[in-house]
Amino acid sequence: MKFVKSSDLTRLVERPAVLFARDSGQLESILEAAAIEWPNAPPEWFEQRAWIWLHYGAAKLARGEVFEALGMLAFFRDQVLGPMLHRRAGRPQRGVRRIEMLGGSAMGRLAGTIATFDAESVRAAFLKAIDMYLDLRADEPPPQPVATMPAAIRNYLAKT
Repeated sequence: MKFVKSSDLTRLVERPAVLFARDSGQLESILEAAAIEWPNAPPEWFEQRAWIWLHYGAAKLARGEVFEALGMLAFFRDQVLGPMLHRRAGRPQRGVRRIEMLGGSAMGRLAGTIATFDAESVRAAFLKAIDMYLDLRADEPPPQPVATMPAAIRNYLAKT
């Protein structure tokens, strides 16, 4: 249950079920005029962030901060890989929420980005995350891919 002001109903991600309203006629007209769409990220949004986040996690690994690197992998799955897998399936980009329902080989690949508490396992998971991002990015390439990536980050991971 969510309590909202009528002024907050102009942009929504889904049509709500109204359980109670003091003025249901006014509320219905507001809901009819509301823009209802999930805020899917465009390809350039992913590209502008993916390499920064991957490098950040790799830097944590290089400093021996394994838990931080593990956390960054989880964040990357939620913010990049999950939404892009949903996009591939023609669904709203909702992180990793209900991602298991997609099934198929992608679930095994996504599971490969989950590391154990071991630097080599984390390194391997980052490399798999890079490969998976590149595969998913090919569905809708960004207008300006970062030219030095993924080579630069793979070289960095090789040295950590």
